[in-house]
Amino acid sequence: MTRVARLVLLLLLARWSWLFLVWPMRQDVIGASFLHLVSLPFHEAGHVILAPFGRFVSVLGGSLFQVLVPVACWIAFSTRHPDPWGRVVSAWWTGQNACDVALYVNDARALRLVLLGGRTGAEVEGHDWEYLLGRLGLLAQDHRLAWVLHALGALLMLLALAWGVRLLLAGDEATDPSW
Repeated sequence: MTRVARLVLLLLLARWSWLFLVWPMRQDVIGASFLHLVSLPFHEAGHVILAPFGRFVSVLGGSLFQVLVPVACWIAFSTRHPDPWGRVVSAWWTGQNACDVALYVNDARALRLVLLGGRTGAEVEGHDWEYLLGRLGLLAQDHRLAWVLHALGALLMLLALAWGVRLLLAGDEATDPSW
């Protein structure tokens, strides 16, 4: 990847970060982004893959896999196929997915998010996070938990961008200042 391509990549990630941080937890921003559609199959696969472990784990599996797939990419780019730019993008994608899941957590009581079938949680008797937080007795904490998750995701996106800038300025992947 050329230096110009890396700069364009960083600018694109910075733009998405800006949108997700300036307009946090809005379905018309993060839920309507191209990245949401990329992560959606991983979310749905998590439900299916973890179904043998019971309803709670299966329901949690959607959001869990949505965040763990980018983590797995991050690990792969750190170990098996070392690539500092792959690590930057994977770290950023992990943070972005945390922000995406935060939107879902934030809606646990309101049930206003439009779900995959085109209807809201209220129209289909709830959704993942309404069930999960309800079972844990934390439904009243949905907004607080969502903001914590969003803040962690935002921090990870910003750290990944800083890492990318540092790599870009270093100009030599052999001097990767990995974190």
